[in-house]
Amino acid sequence: MIRTIKLPLYAKLAFILVSFISFAFIFCIGKDIITPVLMAFLFAVLLVPIFTFLNTRLKFPRHLAAACCILIFAAFIVGILVFISYQVSDIANDFDTIKKNANTFITDIHKFIKDSFHVSIGEQKKYLDTVAKDSVQNGKATIGSAILSITDLLVDCTIIPIYTFLFLLYKDHFILFLAKLVDKEDHAALKGILSQIKVSINNYIVSLILEMLVVSVLTSLGLWIIGIKYFILLGLITGILNLIPYIGILIAGIITVLASLTGSAEMSVITGILIVNIIVQLIDNNLLVPLIINSKVEINAFVSIIGIIIGGASAGISGMFLAIPLLAILKIIFDRIESLEPWGYLMGNHMPRRFTWRIRKAKVEN
Repeated sequence: MIRTIKLPLYAKLAFILVSFISFAFIFCIGKDIITPVLMAFLFAVLLVPIFTFLNTRLKFPRHLAAACCILIFAAFIVGILVFISYQVSDIANDFDTIKKNANTFITDIHKFIKDSFHVSIGEQKKYLDTVAKDSVQNGKATIGSAILSITDLLVDCTIIPIYTFLFLLYKDHFILFLAKLVDKEDHAALKGILSQIKVSINNYIVSLILEMLVVSVLTSLGLWIIGIKYFILLGLITGILNLIPYIGILIAGIITVLASLTGSAEMSVITGILIVNIIVQLIDNNLLVPLIINSKVEINAFVSIIGIIIGGASAGISGMFLAIPLLAILKIIFDRIESLEPWGYLMGNHMPRRFTWRIRKAKVEN
């Protein structure tokens, strides 16, 4: 028989704080191992319906069903990359035009700074030369970091499919392990938590894909209206990079401005690109995210922003991408455990219209 120990509030808060710090420390020192595992877990949950269909309906062996799921997912990713590389090769053919327009654009920027801030072109070039020299001096460290980043990316691209395959293959094995950790009377609650996690992650990833498609279409349409060449490619890149919170759209805007130099270096074109990106972001943040994303994960904006910042500080772009689904999993667990239910409510997006304290008045004896 398990004896329940009741602790005062300050002791509970202390245990929660120590647990949070411990998990954060373990994640920081082991992020290179933990991050690919978590990414593979999300992809495995997304592929579970296909795996179940192949294994139960079509009677594929588990190994073959898992392998087919990985091949389908890889074919989808490769298809997108092939399309992007085909379009990029066309942009490379316009390199001379880009170089010419870039020089014209830089000259216009110099003139604008001179007229607006009264800084001569000579002083601007001198400052740029100084920055260039500093960049060359730090170039070795930058190149080394870039090589390490590319190496880590290649390793992750290799190992994540393997992890995903193993998650699918040993799905029931992991579930049985979790069932052995809890008492039999709690199996119904465990089943509900796992089912809810599966639904939440599936809805989140599908919502991200839907958001990516809508942003891609809107951006492509806007760029087509203002006459930007390769508008389909640039819209797709914007939609994909928009999956990276906050910094993704900035990177997409820079790429779009550079690609626009294949046609013209006029400031009106650059201004049009900025207006298109701003309008699309307003639609995304005020319409798509509340309707598509927040309605699925039910995490309030305050907790989401903090989670994304912590994820980015801990594991970079991968941590920012993993923050929301991990928060959704924690909320599901907190909601199903009575002692942790207040924390699940804190993470949720339900806001009461008003709150009234219900305090019982003590009876006064005559």
